[in-house]
Parts: sequence; structure tokens; C-alpha cells
Amino acid sequence: MFYTIVKKNFNDDECSGFTLNKTKLVFIGIIQLLISSTSVQFFMAWRLLRRLLITAPELVVGKAELLGQKRKFATVCAVLRCSSNRKVWNSDFGSFRDNCCIINGSHFWGKAYCASFSGSGENGSNYSTLGGEASSQEAKSDRDDPAAALAPVVVPNVFPVVPLLLVGRRPVFPKTTLTIMHIINPSLIHLLRRKVKLGQPYAGVFLKKDENNEKEVIESLSEIYNVGTFVQIREMQDFGDRLGMVLEGHRRIKIVRAVEDDSTKADKEEQDSILNQPDVAKSETDDSKNDKKPILLVETENLPELKYEYTEELKAMTQEILKTVRDIAAINPLIRETIMQNLPTTQRVVDNPVFLSDLGCMLTSAKAEEMQNVLEEMNIKSRLMMVLGLLKKEHEISKLQAKIGKMVEDKVKQQHKKHLLYEQLKAIKKELGVEKEDKDAVVEKFQERLKELNVPAHVKEVIDEELQKLSFLDPHSSEFNVSRNYLDWLTKMPWGRQTEENFDLSRAKTVLDNDHYGMDDVKERIFEFIAVSKMKGSVQGKIICLHGPPGVGKTSIARSIATALNREYFRFSVGGMTDVAEIKGHRRTYVGSMPGKIIQCLKKVMSENPLILIDEIDKIGHASYHGDPTSALLELLDPQQNCNFLDHYLDVAVDLSKVLFICTANVINTIPEPLRDRMEMIEVSGYVAEEKLNIAKKYLIPQTMAECGIKDGIISIENNSLELLIKQYCRESGVRNLRKQIEKILRKGAYKLTSGQAERLVITTENLHEYVGKPIFIHDRLYDYTPPGVVMGMAWTGMGGSTFFIETSTRKSQESADKEGSMVITGHLGDVMKESVLIAHTFAKQFVGKHFPDNRFLESAQLHIHVPQGGVPKDGPSAGCTLVSSIISLALGKSVRQNIAMTGEISLTGKILPVGGIKEKVIAARRAEVTCIVLPEGNRNDFFDLPQFIATGLEVHFVDHYSDLFKILFPSMEMSNLSDRE
Repeated sequence: MFYTIVKKNFNDDECSGFTLNKTKLVFIGIIQLLISSTSVQFFMAWRLLRRLLITAPELVVGKAELLGQKRKFATVCAVLRCSSNRKVWNSDFGSFRDNCCIINGSHFWGKAYCASFSGSGENGSNYSTLGGEASSQEAKSDRDDPAAALAPVVVPNVFPVVPLLLVGRRPVFPKTTLTIMHIINPSLIHLLRRKVKLGQPYAGVFLKKDENNEKEVIESLSEIYNVGTFVQIREMQDFGDRLGMVLEGHRRIKIVRAVEDDSTKADKEEQDSILNQPDVAKSETDDSKNDKKPILLVETENLPELKYEYTEELKAMTQEILKTVRDIAAINPLIRETIMQNLPTTQRVVDNPVFLSDLGCMLTSAKAEEMQNVLEEMNIKSRLMMVLGLLKKEHEISKLQAKIGKMVEDKVKQQHKKHLLYEQLKAIKKELGVEKEDKDAVVEKFQERLKELNVPAHVKEVIDEELQKLSFLDPHSSEFNVSRNYLDWLTKMPWGRQTEENFDLSRAKTVLDNDHYGMDDVKERIFEFIAVSKMKGSVQGKIICLHGPPGVGKTSIARSIATALNREYFRFSVGGMTDVAEIKGHRRTYVGSMPGKIIQCLKKVMSENPLILIDEIDKIGHASYHGDPTSALLELLDPQQNCNFLDHYLDVAVDLSKVLFICTANVINTIPEPLRDRMEMIEVSGYVAEEKLNIAKKYLIPQTMAECGIKDGIISIENNSLELLIKQYCRESGVRNLRKQIEKILRKGAYKLTSGQAERLVITTENLHEYVGKPIFIHDRLYDYTPPGVVMGMAWTGMGGSTFFIETSTRKSQESADKEGSMVITGHLGDVMKESVLIAHTFAKQFVGKHFPDNRFLESAQLHIHVPQGGVPKDGPSAGCTLVSSIISLALGKSVRQNIAMTGEISLTGKILPVGGIKEKVIAARRAEVTCIVLPEGNRNDFFDLPQFIATGLEVHFVDHYSDLFKILFPSMEMSNLSDRE
């Protein structure tokens, strides 16, 4: 590479005739000497040329004369020409170092560099030591002892190539000291170690443009500002993988360009490896392969301060800056300490505006970009103005900080004073005997509570143990609070307290009838409970479960029962509950533990015999990692176990045998069988239209009018309009929706009255739609006349009872039908109802084949069975006999009896099995103006239990086999083997 550099400065004729190896050595030694940037490189090149002068002085002198013809090599070559022996070489070394120019491209180092390089002063004395054995020993000593390399030296005025150090938060200013930096980049650590060992403890510190950039080296100079500070490394601590340095800023510098660090080629072995390359030009190509290298060294130039005239304006600005700095220092002690560290002792600050501007900017907490602008500003007047603005802003921040600090300090002092006075007052009261210790007061409070209670023996024993334990605990300990809370719960339980039970049946009947219409089964069971309690002469508990559709009054009647029995009332819902601790409480060892809902109920009502309503028991959550709440209810609702109910928090047995538990559920299928077996199940059926009408007149309308503030007689709703409202808008089993519709009518009526549109309103069938909108239910029957294949059935849903039709038809004509029949089912049917269709099809084929042997319609017919309203899901087994009748009607080509509806599950042998929901189904048949209904024989008692006004006017048939039903549906048909049911 060095040979190529030389050839760029000479033509081929000048280089011709040289011996290649000798020429290489000479030129490499000279060029290496000229471009050296470190003492090691300089010494190695010097030693190479010295040996060449001894072995081949003529060759060196000749080449020196040739190189001397070039101007920029003249000084060096002049020295070489007169240095043909070792004695002359050594004697002229000092003169050479004082006058020689070290050139690297366009870079220039003169006498000042040589002085700083040797570390022996400015006059160049003792340079000769690098030429002999002493020089190698000195270099070795510097490498082994970094502290020796950091010995005080004269900072050079010109030092262009420096290591590049980066800062991200705030720049370093000249004349500032004790700036601490930490370096972890291996390449930069190696470079700084080498520079310090060679006696060059200098660097350039520049600010990164991106504060969030955490890199310590960069690949492009565009990532940093080009103006920085020339610093001297005052101290360096080497921790192996990182360096800690104390820097001192000296002057402003500006980056000219990046410089490549080639110091690793300085030793003798690397020189020999270069000389052994077959092609010298190849090394140059290899060195330039990677363009993207980290920038460790940069060439800089000094930015001298511009000359300025110390005018009155400049003096005023410096005085104002000094005043602002004093104000800030008076508020902020940290600023005062920083000023004392950086204040020069030999010069007044007021006489040096340059230092004052740098010092003032360093004292602020301004943004990095604002501080960099101050560093780059060379006009002293403009710089002082910028610094003054930053100091004024810092002064305001310091005042605000002091204000906040004073507020916090005053608050802390006030709290401390209050605490001190409280402790003094406490000590005075204790001395006078006016007040006892907190611990004694707590114990006395618990003992006072116990005097009013009849605490069981096993509970009294636990309380005494806890009180004794409490007396030994520190009031400020966490265990004291745990014991105090535990005793608080134990002493607030209603031990031995009961409300006086009401045994007056007439009063209970009056209360229940005033609050609820109907619900005779529930009321009768409560009357029985009162009668047994009166006969026994003591209060007893019971577990009752009310199940039925929503809105029928299950929850509200529980409150009425509590009033009728003169018991306290407490309700909690278990719908969606998944944590067993909600029922049985948490262990006391847990933070924030508390008892379960049952213990909380007893504490709230302060009675041992309340009525507890457990709502939505059919929707309780399933078992999880928190436990199974359903299993927890087994102990609670078992009369044989709840007399010793154990809550996890109290950990003492609590008697719940006097509690009346009432549970509510919509369906009982989701309640586990062991839990269902512990409760007395009472079904609460939906209301018929007549019952809804009475409920609306006696309860809903008066209550809603009172809530809306409407007086009697201002708004009246006719009975016909109420019946129409129930029939076309409120067909659900309960009365919740009916209440909403009545509220809507009265709200709109109140608006018309208050707006002056009317003075009195009467709601009739003609104007009902103006208040509640269009009817929801219009038609009760899809067919006025049922053709062959169409039969009416009765169903029960969550909305109550309803009627529906089953349609059966063929998909192809009988002539084109296949030999084997098929069947298609539509209508959004569930799995159970689909099985009923298959059973009905099989039985219908057997029934027709047996009693009508000549009719072979079902053997090859492709049937399509459909249940209208396909968007409504349908399921259940109660449509079995209706499906069979629809298929047989199509096979015989005969319509069933008109105005007849049926229900019942059918088996493969034709047995008709009982079903549920008889009351709702009969109500739906009457609403559809059906005159004849067919029910399973097993539901005979269910029908006769219905109120008289529901069964009146209906022709009812009870059947237990389809042969009996066939006679009712087709009275004019004759069939063989009619009496055979097998």
C-alpha cells in the first residue's frame, strides 16, 4: 500500500532501475514515517530507516535525493541525506523532530505536535531518547502504567485528530471540569487505552442529534452536530469491560472529516507481512472493502473566539447574567455547588464574558438543542442573550420548585405536629386516668357486646381465647388487626336473638292476598308452616323452592311471606356464582378475608330466624378451581346439617335450623339432583288472561299510578282495552311485560295531561295503539279449516302455552313415487322432536298397514313434515300423537275433526304418555277458540286441578292408546281389528 502511495507522486521513469525489495523498504520506511499518527508507528518507521542506513546507506541517500526533488518531502529527505551513519543519525534526531513536517494526505502536523507527542515540553529537548534503547523502555513503561500516561502535560493548541466521544443529553462546554463519562464499546475502549498509554489523553466530545440514540459510535457524521468541545482526560478508571473517565473541556472544535484508525499496522510483524504480499496494490483494495465502518477518529479544526469590544451593553448583559445566577444559586443549593466547582480562582468572571456564557448555559436544565445552539454561537453578544434567556427560564423553574418543596415541607411539618400533639394529649389523658389504652378500650368494647348476647359455650370459649391473645399483641402489628376484626364479627352475631314469630293465620292471609293475586299453592304451604309452628309452640326452619316462568312473582312473594311471618328478610342471588367462598367465607389467614353471605346476612338482620331468599339457584356456576358452590349449598340447605353450619372465617358452628330458606328457579332440570332432593318443590304456574286482568286492575294500575303521581279518575283504562292489551301484547306467563305496557300508557297519558292536550283520558280499544304501538300477536289460528295432513297441537314455552299446526304432504305424485318411501323434516326442530317424528312415522305405517291393509300409501310415499314458524326453535316429546294423526290423515285422505287440539307423547306401540304444562296448554286452546281437547290419561288429575273458569266450556277426552284417539279424530271411519291394541 505504501509503495502505491509513493507511485502516485512519481512517474515510471523516476522509479525505474530500483531493486524491488530494497526500494520497498526505503519507501515504506519514509512514507510510514511521514504518515504516522501514533508514537509506536513513528518509532517503528524510524527504526526501519536507521537499519537501512547502516546496511545500505548509499541506497537510502540516493532515494532521499530523489524524493527531495518533491517540495513536500524536502525537509525530511534533507535530514536523510546527511544521515548516512548511525552517529550522525542519532545526533540529528532532535533537529529532525523540531523541523520535520509529518504529512498524511492534506493533514499537517508541525513542531507543536512533535512536542506534545514526546511529552517532554515545547522546546523539543531529549528527543534523542527515542532513537536508542531508552525509547523502547519508556514506551513499555507507558503501556504498563496508564497513570503515568495521564501525568500533567501542556495541552497543545493544535491537535487535529482526536477520538470521537458522543453525549446524548447535554453538550460539554469549554473550561468546565469533572464531566464524568462511561464507555462500554470495545473498539472505543481499545482506542482510548492506547491514546492514554501513548501520552495523548485528548478527545472530542460531540452531541448526538437524537437523544434516544444510545450508541457510543456512529457510522455517519450526519448523526451528530459538527461543533463540539476539545477535552482532556483527567482521570480514567479501567473496569475491564468499561471505562470511567473524568473530562475537562478546553476549547470549541469543529469536525472536518472522519479519519480511519490504522494504528494496528505499526509493529514489526505487520510490516513484514505487508512486504511479503505478492501484489502491493491488493492490500489497498482489501482495506477499502468495507465502507460502513464505525467512526472512531475525526479530524477537527479549532473555532477561535471572535474578537469583541467590551461595551456598556456587553457589561450590562454580563451583570444581568451574574444577578440571575446569584438568584438561582440562592434558591437551589445544587447550582451553588456546581458554580463553586467550576469557578476560576485566578480571574474574575465578570471580566470573561466567554466563560460566563458557557458557565451560565451549563447551569440550566434547557433542552439539548438549545444548549447546542449556545455552543455553536460564536458572536459573544448573541451568545450572552441566548444564555440570559435560558437562565431566566431556569430561574422561574427554580422558584416553582422551591414553592412546591415548601408546600410539601409545610404539609409534612403539620402532620408531624398533629401527631406529636395527639401523642402528648394521649399521654396526658392516660396520666389523668381519663382515657385508657387503645388495646384496653377494644377489649372493653367486645366485653360490653357480649353482655347483651346469649353466646353458646363453644363460641364463648373461642372469644375468651382471642381476647387473651389480643392482650399480648402490639396494637400496631398486623396480627392485632386480624384478631380485632375476627372478634368484631364474633361479637356482632345475633347469638340468642330472634324476632317474635307471627302465628295469626288471618293476618298472614290478609298480607299475602293484599300483595299477590292467585298463587294458592304457595300461600297454602305458608299457612301450613304457620299452623305447624303454632301447634309445636316453637319456631322452625324450612327449605322451599319456588320454580316457574319469569315474572310470576316468585321473588316478590318471598318478601310478602317474610312480612306475614314477621321475620327479617335478606336476599342474595347465586346466579353465575363460581366461588365457594361467597357462601362459606374465606380463611382468616388470607388478606382481606371475610365471612360468607349467610354470616353477613345474620349480622345485618341481627336475628337467628330470618327469611333468606336464595335467588336464581338454577343458574349457579359450575365447579372451578375456586370450588363448587353447588356442593356448598348441600350443607346449607340440609335440615340435618345446617344446625351446625361452619363458616371458614368464623370457624365456629352456627345454628341455621331456625332460618326459613326460600329458593327460586325458572327450570329445575339444571339443579343437581342431591340439591333438588333437599328442597320442597312448589311450582308457580303462569297466569291466564283472567288472572292477568285481575292483577292489572287490583295491583299494577294502582301501583303504577302512584309511582307516576296520577290521581284516581284522571286516567282510566277500560276492561276491554286491558283484555286486548293482554291478548295482543302480553302473552307471556308472567305479568312483568304487562306492567311495562301499563307504565308506557300512563307515562304518555301524563305527558298529554301536563302539556294541556287533555284534562281527562280514557284508554279504549280504539286508541290503545296510540299508547303501546302496533299489536305483536294478531292471529291465534293459522287454519280455520284443517285439510288432510294438518292437525293442531298444544305446546308449552317460556312465554306460556300456545297452539301450533303440523303439516304433512308428499313431495312427488303417487304414480311417480319410488318403491321405498322417504321423509323430510323442516321447521327448526330439536333432537327430541326429530326422534318423535321418526317414532310417529314408524307407528303410522304399522297402524295403517294393520287396520287398513289395502292402503299402501306410506310404503312408497315421499313425505315432507313441516312445523310452521321455522324461525322459532321447537323441541319436546309432547307432539307425538299430533304427528301420528297428521301422517295418518294424509294417508287416509281424510281431515281430522275440526276445532280439536291434542297433546301427548307416543311410544312405538301406540301408548300415549303424560306430558307437562297442562294449564298453559288448556289456556292456549281456549284462546284459539278450540272446543275439544285430547289429553293423556296420565294428566287427568292435572286437568281437574285447574280453576273452574279455565275448564268451563271445553270438551275433554283422556286417552292412553292411539286407537282411542283415532275414534275421536275420525268418528266415521271403519277399520279392521279396531279393538286390537297390540
